[in-house]
Amino acid sequence: MKPIVQISLDLTNIDEALETAAMALRAGVDWLEAGTPLILAEGLHGVRKLREAFPKTPIVADLKTMDGGYLEAEMMAKAGATHVVVMARAHEETIKCVVRAGKDYGIGVMGDNLGCPDMVAGAKFLEDLGCDYVIHHIGYDERRGISAAGKPMPSPLDQLKEVVSAVKIPVQAVGGLSLEQAIQCPKLGAPLVVLGAPLTIDADAFKTADGDLEASLRKICAAIHAQ
Repeated sequence: MKPIVQISLDLTNIDEALETAAMALRAGVDWLEAGTPLILAEGLHGVRKLREAFPKTPIVADLKTMDGGYLEAEMMAKAGATHVVVMARAHEETIKCVVRAGKDYGIGVMGDNLGCPDMVAGAKFLEDLGCDYVIHHIGYDERRGISAAGKPMPSPLDQLKEVVSAVKIPVQAVGGLSLEQAIQCPKLGAPLVVLGAPLTIDADAFKTADGDLEASLRKICAAIHAQ
């Protein structure tokens, strides 16, 4: 598939999320993500507001579903999400329920392998249960905790090649990537490029990063789309 740029709106109020989303789309971003902090702060209201403001743009609802799979996916779909996220660490019945809801409501299911003891096996498990995409994910707390302990910070690039080789569905690498690494993801077999904290969202304050973010995003999008 052609490279797709997704911005993760890991913000805590809908007004700032709408402003950031509009700026990102002007810069060439393809998909919007209602990040987990935004969903916690605004709930379905946040997803609905994004859908109202951007009626034709794909919207990923990153609820990180662990249980109640069908209901959560159904609610997000009815609010306007085109993609939902379910965790590999959930029970397989939950993943199956999200996949079934995805088919019933015509939305994409993204399976997230965050926290799996075997990340490659987790990705394959998600594919086998019917997920449409794999999010190969090193978590926020994991990265910061390991780094604070003086150890090398883990990266999704560490096992990205193995994950890409293990599945046939599109892969997205998430977690602590530099801009240069994010831009390289399509060449590494991960065409779904997500930009969030700390690239475009302040990783400590969960606010839009300072500086001329629109100009930077335009250059990033151009570099990714050119691949």
